[in-house]
Amino acid sequence: MNLRQPLIDRARFAKIHIEISNICNLQCSFCPAVERKKGTMSVEDFAKILDQVGPLAEQICLHLMGEPLLHPHIHELIDICEAKGVRVFLVSNGVLLREKSIETLLRPAFRQLNFSLHSFKDNFGDKDPTLYLKKIFALTDRAFEERPDLYINYRLWNLDDPRGSAESNVRMLRLVEEKYGQVLTESIDVRNRKSFRLKNRLYLHFDTEFVWPSMDLPEHGEKGRCYGLSSHFGILVDGSVVPCCLDKEGIMTLGNIHEQPIDEILASDRAQRIVKGFKKGILEEALCKRCQYIERFR
Repeated sequence: MNLRQPLIDRARFAKIHIEISNICNLQCSFCPAVERKKGTMSVEDFAKILDQVGPLAEQICLHLMGEPLLHPHIHELIDICEAKGVRVFLVSNGVLLREKSIETLLRPAFRQLNFSLHSFKDNFGDKDPTLYLKKIFALTDRAFEERPDLYINYRLWNLDDPRGSAESNVRMLRLVEEKYGQVLTESIDVRNRKSFRLKNRLYLHFDTEFVWPSMDLPEHGEKGRCYGLSSHFGILVDGSVVPCCLDKEGIMTLGNIHEQPIDEILASDRAQRIVKGFKKGILEEALCKRCQYIERFR
């Protein structure tokens, strides 16, 4: 099967998140700590899950919480994806990039790689990011030659204001500008534009920080819309199925894929109530009523 062609013409979901590990090598201020039991998905469980959800998705994202490059058998997981003709999307902080992991990320199963550059400053303060970026640049240079079809996003959140004037952001940005011969510093305002093409299929993506939904937060309201269960859903490391990639603690668990077929879980009364509510502009779940991100869809 040619992995660079669509698996199926019209998949039911644009993306399905499979959390292969909820363990991370960093602790970012903008990404709350996971309170669930820490774990790593077995290769066997991953294969069984992919049998069920692979045909449903345009692409599989190996991330919900945690750093996917920490998985000790990620190479085997990609073997399985390639064998099943599944296209892969991966989000990483990039700190663990080594020659072996670069080889893995350049394999044909991957459709898109996102590197969260803002995680470096958040964890390493004023440390020079040059060596950190050098590894990401090395992967990107190889991708231009070996995988010109691969999309790569450098993500740089403007943590202080929408114009990204924070010194740490500007320092990181200037290194990217120098590498790719671009001048973006004066034109950044995420209120007007969030994505800038640097070269080929490499993009620099900006966004503003948001507060993760939590039952400890006050309700924002009962009306709103979301793409949960229409464009995507998530599967946590223990097999719990959640309607949204921001349900980091499984508050809205719809069922467990190890105990019940995914079709039954998605057809359950609770899942259907959530979907119908979103279509009507009504938030059925308590966690959704406490979600700040949902404001972006108003």
